[in-house]
Amino acid sequence: MRQISRKKGILTGILLSALLCCAGCGAQSAQAGTDGSAVEPSASGGEARTQEESIEEILQGMTLEEKAAQLFIVLPEDLVDGVDCVIQAGDATREGLEAHPVGGVIYMEQNLESAEQVQEMLANVQQFSRDRIGLPLFLGVDEEGGTVARVAGSGNFDVPDVGNMADIDSVEQAEQAGETIGKYLSELGFNLDFAPDADVWSNPDNEIVKYRSFGDDPQTVSERSLAVLDGLQKQGVCGVLKHFPGHGATEGDTHEGYAYTSKTLEELEECELIPFQNGVDNGAPMMMAAHISLPNVIGDDTPASLSEEIITGLLREQMGYDGVVVTDAMNMGAIAQNYSSEEAAVKALAAGADLILMPEDFAAAYQGVLDAVQDGTLTEERLDQSLRRILKVKLEMPS
Repeated sequence: MRQISRKKGILTGILLSALLCCAGCGAQSAQAGTDGSAVEPSASGGEARTQEESIEEILQGMTLEEKAAQLFIVLPEDLVDGVDCVIQAGDATREGLEAHPVGGVIYMEQNLESAEQVQEMLANVQQFSRDRIGLPLFLGVDEEGGTVARVAGSGNFDVPDVGNMADIDSVEQAEQAGETIGKYLSELGFNLDFAPDADVWSNPDNEIVKYRSFGDDPQTVSERSLAVLDGLQKQGVCGVLKHFPGHGATEGDTHEGYAYTSKTLEELEECELIPFQNGVDNGAPMMMAAHISLPNVIGDDTPASLSEEIITGLLREQMGYDGVVVTDAMNMGAIAQNYSSEEAAVKALAAGADLILMPEDFAAAYQGVLDAVQDGTLTEERLDQSLRRILKVKLEMPS
């Protein structure tokens, strides 16, 4: 395996000029090129570059090891040896990012003790990433509201609780919920929220998304989930539509093991897929692939998050999505009980996913990706395809 080469000067310089021109999720400071693409003024006063050219230059400055690391969003404990609960980002976290400059970090309730503590921790870890590789981290949290709210539900923060999504009764209220959540997350230092649920609660026996879904009508779910996305984005927070292709019709719990839906593709198209298709059509920056099985669609129990037929065939090719696909947490039972960490990571990337969330064993999963490139199971160009999508979102985030 090649030694990691930091190339800090080159890569950081490239990123600085790109990030200076991409403040805001819509990259509003960029000018329009003659072909309609965003054009970034050069920080040095030289010839302007398109966002695409900046991304290609960044990729050329990255080692294979850096590329592989950028494909993971991990727990903060994965960066620090021998620590069960990380509540600060100091030298140990810095050293972890030096060795593995990951794409993002996701924080759980145990990591979040107070506003001042979280602000300092996130500011530090963000700076460590910029110092190491010139790229910002996705700093994420599960903050849907109601039953899934790591910040508002902890009792440690003086922030509004927007309640369950099932209780929201208008598009306007949904957008306000997104803005409210986005405001306090942004103030704490988060830039990524694994919300909202775009699941249609079509199975009344499904307790997993009962209070997290906007209901059993696909159009209502579509309108309100997109409104939450808009509200988050207005506060500089990137939202994630989940759980593709729809957890509302399933039986079972993917946290514990396999969950499945017996619906056919035609039945999914009439209900569960509608909010996600509308997300595609409205430029949703990120979607989460669920671990649910669809035997009447693909013919076996392969989880959607590991299925090329679902991610590449259905979501990308048939539905037209070219945004970032992140897996659901890979330490959940549906994956961890049936696949090794390295096998799951490689299968997800081969299927078309871009970001691997919370592998059970990050070191093994990361090495598995490197080994897969070495033996030809994956190609470096396949990694680059994901990195182009990831970098586009990162460059358009507030700096």
